[in-house]
Amino acid sequence: MPVQDVFGGQTIWQGSVEVFNLTGHPKAKKAYAWLDPDGEEHAAAKVETILEIPPVDSPLSAVWASNIAAEMRGL
Repeated sequence: MPVQDVFGGQTIWQGSVEVFNLTGHPKAKKAYAWLDPDGEEHAAAKVETILEIPPVDSPLSAVWASNIAAEMRGL
């Protein structure tokens, strides 16, 4: 699913987020995953994954949660 995060009229993240249905997880019914380049020119992209547990309820909110967590870790 294509996702675009816009802030102040500028695109701050754009990419494709895959949505997976889960079975057997006690809280999450879905998971979201996407490739996120790590900023190094020749390095491999990393796979980001987020479970659909509130407040995450959409592909866009999964990207937001990942970005906020990275900022909090100082990455």
